[in-house]
Amino acid sequence: PRAGPVTGLPLPRFVAVRAPKVYLRTGPGLRYPIDWVYTRAGLPLEVMDESETWRRVRDWEGSIGWVHQNMLSGERQAMVVGKQRLLRRAPEETAPGLALLEAGVIGRLSRCADGWCQVEVKGLAGWLREEEIYGVAPGEEVR
Repeated sequence: PRAGPVTGLPLPRFVAVRAPKVYLRTGPGLRYPIDWVYTRAGLPLEVMDESETWRRVRDWEGSIGWVHQNMLSGERQAMVVGKQRLLRRAPEETAPGLALLEAGVIGRLSRCADGWCQVEVKGLAGWLREEEIYGVAPGEEVR
């Protein structure tokens, strides 16, 4: 990963939508048109680039645009993707399930290692495979 020209933080990196209504713009500034409106706080976004107070982000569907830094949080979140997923008690395929999570469910990302991520959803902490969520890079270790 390279260092962001504004923050010095690694690029790409994951952040989360901070507010219940956030505009994705076509360029880094208020004069650029709004391309999309995110309406879910906690939604994970991947920061691709930086320009002053703006961050170029990509969402789980591949849409790319610019969001003001004040609308983003460094807290790590994960979103269930694809289909219903089993939140497991331990980071292994044979571990018993804790809950069935629908695609689109967002939880707090605690840690990831060896292809598994610990996610907390509504007070329930369990494990999902990294490919079952959006909000972590392949092979990324989160501590």
